[in-house]
Amino acid sequence: MHKPKATDFALDIAADLQKWRSFVAIGELGSLTRAALFLDSNQSFLSRQVNALERECGSRLFNRTGRGVELSETGQRLFPQVKELLERAQALEHGIRADLREPVGTVTLGSLPSIGTILIGRLFAEVRARHAGVSLKVLEGSSGQVEEWLTDDRVDIAILYRYGPTLPEQEQALATVDSYLIGPAGDRLTAAGSVPFANLNGLPFILPGAPNGLRTALDAGARLARIALAPVIEADSLPLQKQLTAQERLYTVLPLHAVWQEVQEGKLQAARIVEPPFQRTVAMAFAKAKGPSRAVTAVAGHLVRIVGEMAQQGMWRS
Repeated sequence: MHKPKATDFALDIAADLQKWRSFVAIGELGSLTRAALFLDSNQSFLSRQVNALERECGSRLFNRTGRGVELSETGQRLFPQVKELLERAQALEHGIRADLREPVGTVTLGSLPSIGTILIGRLFAEVRARHAGVSLKVLEGSSGQVEEWLTDDRVDIAILYRYGPTLPEQEQALATVDSYLIGPAGDRLTAAGSVPFANLNGLPFILPGAPNGLRTALDAGARLARIALAPVIEADSLPLQKQLTAQERLYTVLPLHAVWQEVQEGKLQAARIVEPPFQRTVAMAFAKAKGPSRAVTAVAGHLVRIVGEMAQQGMWRS
């Protein structure tokens, strides 16, 4: 079996970059005095550094002249290589410090279409304006797909709906969302603004197929209420659910934010489900194996703030 080997860097002469920084400054300025002023040092200290370098190199690096110093033949040959080394070291230091100050990297977000549609635009605008080093990658899918992506660490952050009073470990509740019975324009049942859960009995529904978080919760609620929920068509596509509800005069169950625009435009109607209320939690989950990086933490912070602002607009309760 092949054993990994560490790279053996033999550094002696090049180990102290500060001495070579002095070498470059003296070579560029042609004077120990001017170099000492530039480096905020003193001439005798720089002279000792040059003498030490010359001993280590086994060759003279500078020739003394009446006007100061100039690079020797060896010094001229080494000068561009040393300057390039220092430039690379400086770039590395700037990069390290930038990573410590500002988040960088790609953050992959997995979301359901019904919530991603209204969140991602605002999230992208905020991240783009405030974190130049952070880019977003967005995956949209059903609740089962998003769960799978989260388990397989294909996403850094998942935005999910959760049903019931408790959340899985390591998930953060962002908002509480009421569920609404969505009907076509002019529908009498949804015109009242609220509808008891029992009144969903026998309606011509378009609903997602199992396994699906919403469908599982609806079926469980129907069993408790002893009513029948028998969809005439199953579809996981949010656009198709809204389209067929409007065109074929069907019903579906969605949060208000998923049909916000269509309700405002009069294409659909929404009545809050009551007696009992049928609620879901918008939850944010992180990939367990990766752990939040600075970029992931920054994006999560923006998500929390955006959700809070939308709660103030009446879209849900924070």
